[in-house]
Amino acid sequence: MRVISGKWKGRKLFAVPGRTTRPTADKVKEALFNMIGPYFTGGIGLDLFAGTGGLGIEALSRGFDRFIFIDRDIRAVETIRANLKQVGGWDEAEVYRSDADRALSQLKKRGFRFHLVFMDPPYAEEKNVHFLERFLEENLLEPGAIVVVERDREREIHFRDTRLPLWKESRFGDTALSIYLREKSP
Repeated sequence: MRVISGKWKGRKLFAVPGRTTRPTADKVKEALFNMIGPYFTGGIGLDLFAGTGGLGIEALSRGFDRFIFIDRDIRAVETIRANLKQVGGWDEAEVYRSDADRALSQLKKRGFRFHLVFMDPPYAEEKNVHFLERFLEENLLEPGAIVVVERDREREIHFRDTRLPLWKESRFGDTALSIYLREKSP
């Protein structure tokens, strides 16, 4: 794993030890950023179920101002911190070990609204619709925000809300990306 482009291009990233985390493959990451970017001029992002933190770190490398990383696994949190240290991005990030629902409640209390969200929950948990609804209910998305859901190709997301419509979808082997675009005028 590595940072593909931007100010940290080519820097290697550490993987989470064990088999509980599946990092996004470099070819999927590159295709994703070509769909949503490829570069950015600021903004605040959220990497929910962050794993290695690779997607949020890539977004920081490509121009985001700040990223919040959330994962409940201590090994993932330690890996994210090591990866941020590796690229020199510690000052542009916040890393928390937390359950996703609890984290969203805390972020709401702190007044966060995000321009970009990466969401890659464990495939078995099937909580994609729940979190997409929470982002809207809690007003956690800026107008024009992008929400990227990485999922098992075989498990469709049955979410239909005109405030956060499906914008793009792509498949890569067993992985699928569903990309939602927040309406500009909520």
